[in-house]
Amino acid sequence: MSSGVAPRPGFADAVVLGLAAMLGAGVFGVWGPAAAAAGSWLPLAVVVAGVAALCAAAAGADVALVAPGGCAVSGAAQLSPATARLAGVAYLLARAAAAATAAAVFGSYVLPARPLVAAVGVVVVVTGLAIAGVAWTPRGAWALVGGVGIVLLVVVLVGILAAGADRQDASAAARVLAPVAPATSGAPGVLTGAGLLFFAYAGFARLFPLGSALREPRRMQRRVVAVTLGLVLVVLLAVAVALLAGLGAEWLATAPAPLVALVDTGGAPALGVLVRVGAAVACGSALLAVLAGGSRTAAAMADRGELPRALGVLGPGGTPWRADVVGGLAAVVVVVLAGPVGALAVAACALLLHYTLVGLAALMLPADRRSWPVWMFAAGAVLCLLLALLLPVRELIATAAVLGVLWGLATLHARRVAGR
Repeated sequence: MSSGVAPRPGFADAVVLGLAAMLGAGVFGVWGPAAAAAGSWLPLAVVVAGVAALCAAAAGADVALVAPGGCAVSGAAQLSPATARLAGVAYLLARAAAAATAAAVFGSYVLPARPLVAAVGVVVVVTGLAIAGVAWTPRGAWALVGGVGIVLLVVVLVGILAAGADRQDASAAARVLAPVAPATSGAPGVLTGAGLLFFAYAGFARLFPLGSALREPRRMQRRVVAVTLGLVLVVLLAVAVALLAGLGAEWLATAPAPLVALVDTGGAPALGVLVRVGAAVACGSALLAVLAGGSRTAAAMADRGELPRALGVLGPGGTPWRADVVGGLAAVVVVVLAGPVGALAVAACALLLHYTLVGLAALMLPADRRSWPVWMFAAGAVLCLLLALLLPVRELIATAAVLGVLWGLATLHARRVAGR
């Protein structure tokens, strides 16, 4: 880690920075709720989510090249001010819920007896790091991806070796019930699972600001996005197959720490420590990235007069420290009120709605400013909206209600500032 990020990463560094952002809380914590929805069709849900993520990332990458930071940060570059404001508040809600999810996953792996205590504690610590301006460098990202990659490889190998074993001897960790809904049959269940699994890909936003720093930005960013998401798809598919082979869909749906449950069930309980350490590092790094991204968006909206100006004030670490504090407090509120599964569903729903609007913004780009086929933007917007609408109804309604309140408050504030 460092107080800054290298300004001109190469192709390999850009890919690794993207992998470091995506191989975080999602790959450790999304499986239970997703398996509860998709059942044994979990690998198909991984693929559907990957297609939606690729289309959304293509749209976001092209929009970011025209409007640095995307429509949430740069405002109404392609969208109307009101629609861009909705994209911004959806991104802020998604970041708060994603931070809560990362903290909850951290708690379930590191301190399973008191997960909420661990979740709140890690939010406090990481918020302090964000205020200090700590960020991942390419060198740190290489170390993170290498370490997490080793952990996931161990999990996959254990899952394959455990396939067909007598699951009646599974560890207690695999039997601990988590608050997930019963499996949904058929296509709706697969799409609900895909909507939740979209969260595991959501770190692709880290690739957007790298585009302008690369040589030949359009061509290179297209390669970076495609390669990074392709690698993540392969990793998620391997983990999904290993979990189904080692635990089965029913037990997977009830495991709060599924990767630890798998290595325990596979007769390798000593490896549980390695998995817990890997989960702690991955979730901590994801939490840092999420909080930093949310504070930058809040500061940009404050500069536009859509949020209080105080949120854009920079601290000694060169970061909008008030926005960091508010983001940390929001994450704590979400994890306490919604719990791990609710936070995940809200994060996925807000992200999908945000990228629906990003897809619409990309459709409005001039033809000479697009690097990807226009049909990908349209397909991404439709698929993201569909996946959002098929998420659990309670979290969908909660997300819509919170977005309505946030959008209304931001609109009133913008009008008051404009009327001065």
